[in-house]
Amino acid sequence: MQEQEVLAYVQAAAKAVDLPLDAARAQAVAEHLGRTAAMARLLASAELSPEDEPAELYRPAPFPEADGT
Repeated sequence: MQEQEVLAYVQAAAKAVDLPLDAARAQAVAEHLGRTAAMARLLASAELSPEDEPAELYRPAPFPEADGT
């Protein structure tokens, strides 16, 4: 997306959720979104194999309940 397209998207999204954004704030949001999209494109283009997928998040076992004795 081009800079103006990102800005138009930010303005349309803000209007859709009734979020007031002045021009300076909308421009700042568009710049951050543009950088984030560029990083996502770089990550998406990385060739990864299934072995490169990170392991599932650690989930501790539930704490055992007292047996009442």
